[in-house]
Amino acid sequence: MTTKTQLPPAIFIMGPTASGKTALACALYDQLNCELISVDSALVYKDMNIGTAKPTAEELAQYPHHLIDIRDASEPYSAADFREDVLPLMADITKRGKIPVLVGGTMLYFKFLLEGAADLPEADDVIRKQIEDEAAEKGWPAIHEKLAQVDPESAARLNPNDPQRVQRALEVFLITGKPLSEHWAEQQAQSIPYDVIQFAIAPKERKTLHERIELRFTQMLEQGFVEEVRKLYQRGDLHENLPAIRAVGYRQVWDFLDGQLSYDEMVFKGVVATRQLAKRQMTWLRSWDNLNWLESEDPQLIEKALKIIGIDPIG
Repeated sequence: MTTKTQLPPAIFIMGPTASGKTALACALYDQLNCELISVDSALVYKDMNIGTAKPTAEELAQYPHHLIDIRDASEPYSAADFREDVLPLMADITKRGKIPVLVGGTMLYFKFLLEGAADLPEADDVIRKQIEDEAAEKGWPAIHEKLAQVDPESAARLNPNDPQRVQRALEVFLITGKPLSEHWAEQQAQSIPYDVIQFAIAPKERKTLHERIELRFTQMLEQGFVEEVRKLYQRGDLHENLPAIRAVGYRQVWDFLDGQLSYDEMVFKGVVATRQLAKRQMTWLRSWDNLNWLESEDPQLIEKALKIIGIDPIG
């Protein structure tokens, strides 16, 4: 495999839901000396299989994925948890002479992995009220000027009439004694030690993606999605505000079981929520740097991906 630097390689496969990410990852697994890592905030949960489009037991036997089924639905799992889990995992895969291939649709996890996370303080109600009171008296441009005195870099990139961000930047300085720009600079130093090849896969037409989403949701229902959620609902220790239950599809079926939606309303809202998720994922990807775009229906999909990676197909 060719790399632009002396860093070890890693491959990211991103894309909206129902775009064919898993199929591409499995095809690359057949061609490369690699291991697959799931980057999905729902696949981490046990007993959530149908609604997450989790690879089947047979598929996982043939194409093992790390970071699947590592949490109970009662336990939260964050982007910071993911980064903490995935970095030693990637290092171990690299140490064994293999390429880590990360595949999934949770863009925040990819972002945290690439950029790290700034160690920012929680909001302080007392300091926030002091800033708001001063802004009410003198105006937000005056608060922006105050910020410029302690954090000129942040002030330069923030509009004086953007009170939320100006307030937060000044609040961070007042709490920590360190400019927000310095926190972000420390975050950038957390970049991962890999030469990353990034792919985004999606159908050429949005209409095609919508059709795939609706078909997959229908298939999930036929496979027993409602019964899967019913078992979670009947446990008694779960509720609708847990991250697992807020997952797209699960929340809508939960509300159906709770009597808040009719079956038809649940189906409609489930499809709409999945489409909205796909739209958010595409919005993330359109602003992403250094992406290699692939079309889901391209008959030369695998060959093109391998060419970008820099390896000839086997056989």
